[in-house]
Amino acid sequence: MTHTPAAHTAPASRTTASAEPRPPARTLVRRLVRSRSLLAAAPVALMTAVALTDLLTPDWLHVSPVMAAVPVLASVLLPLWATASLGCAALAVTAALQADAGQWGRPDSDVVLFSLFVVGLTSMAACCLRGRRERQLQQIRSVAETAQRALMHPLPHRIGSLALRGVYLPAESEARIGGDFYEALATPYGTRILVGDVRGKGLPAVGASAALLGAFRELAHQERSLTRVAERLDERARRQIAAVDGILEEGRTDGALFTERFATALLVEFPPGEPLARLVHCGHPEPFLVRAGRVHGVLPDRPGAPLGLGDLLDTAPPVQTLPFGPGDRLLLYTDGFVEARDRHGRFLDLTARVEAHAGRPLEAMVAGLRRDLGRHVRGDLGDDAALVALERLPARPDAAPSGHRPPAP
Repeated sequence: MTHTPAAHTAPASRTTASAEPRPPARTLVRRLVRSRSLLAAAPVALMTAVALTDLLTPDWLHVSPVMAAVPVLASVLLPLWATASLGCAALAVTAALQADAGQWGRPDSDVVLFSLFVVGLTSMAACCLRGRRERQLQQIRSVAETAQRALMHPLPHRIGSLALRGVYLPAESEARIGGDFYEALATPYGTRILVGDVRGKGLPAVGASAALLGAFRELAHQERSLTRVAERLDERARRQIAAVDGILEEGRTDGALFTERFATALLVEFPPGEPLARLVHCGHPEPFLVRAGRVHGVLPDRPGAPLGLGDLLDTAPPVQTLPFGPGDRLLLYTDGFVEARDRHGRFLDLTARVEAHAGRPLEAMVAGLRRDLGRHVRGDLGDDAALVALERLPARPDAAPSGHRPPAP
C-alpha cells in the first residue's frame, strides 16, 4: 500500500505518557457541571415518580415505602449535604402522602416514617464513608502520578533528527504505573532508546523497572558498544534477582518462581550522521518498520536472552543493523499491545492497525493505535502496554547530505 507524505507539525519540548491531547480546562469544567446535574436529577426524578404513583394509584395500594430508595441513591451519587437534603425531602413528602391518604398517626404509617428516617441516617453515614474513600483514592492517584514521572521521564518530542511519541497504559488504571518502561536519551554515541517489560506485576515489577531504567541512564552514556550496554543491564537484572532470592530465603515470598523473574527488552541506537539504526533484541517482541506506507516486522537475526537470563547463553546478544533514512518510522512496543484480547478471546491485530494508520502524522498514528487498543479490550486491559514511535525527519536544507538512502529490506 502507498500513502501521501505526512505533514510534520512543529515539535514541542516534551510529551506526557499519553499521546492524546487533553481537552481544554473550560471543556472539562462544562462536562463536570453537566455530569453533576444529571446525577442530582436521578434521586429527584425517583422521588417525583414515587409521589405521583402513590397519588394516582387506588387507596389500597401505597408505594410510598419505595421513597426509602431516594436517600440511598443520593448517597451513592451525591455529596453529604445533598444526601441529607434529599433524605429530609423524602421524609417530608412521605409524611404528606400519608396525611393525604388518611393514614397519619396509624401504626403502619409510623413504621414507614421511622424506617425512612433510619435509612436516611444510614445513607448519610455511607456517604461520609464514600467521600473519605474518594479522598484517599485521589491521594493515591497523586502519589502514583508523581512516582511515574520520577520513574519514567516524559519523552522529548524530538532528539536531533528523530521525532518521538510515546504512550503508556498500565493494566491497573488506578495505580497508573506498572512493569513496562521506556527511555530515550541523547548520548555521545547517538540517540539510544530502551523499551522493556518486567515479568510480573505489582511493586516487585515496579522496583525492577526502576532499577533497569536507572542503570540504562548511566550505561547509555558510559558504554560505547550497545551490546555492552545490554550485558551490563543483564548483570543488573541478575543482581536484582539475587536480592529477591535473599528475601525468599528469609521466609518471605513475592509469588514468583526464579524462572519467572526476568525482563524482556529492546535497545535501539541511532548513530549520529548515519542513516541506520542498531538494535539489540533481548527476548522482546520485534518492532515494526514503516517505510513508504509498508509495514515490515523486524525479526532478529539471532535473538538474545531476556535480561536476567543472560547467563543461559554463552555469547553476547548480537547487534542488528537496519537502514533507517528520512521518512522511515520504527514502532517499539510491549506485549500488552499484541496479547490484548477482546471479549471473544481474539488478539489485537497490531500489524493491520499499524498499516491502517501508517499514512497519518506520527502523533495521530500513536493516538489511533491507543484508541484501537482501548476499543479492542473495551477498557479492560489485562496487561501493561507501552509503545514508542520514532520517525527520521528529512534533512534540513542547510544540512549536509547524508548519502544515498539504502533500499528497503
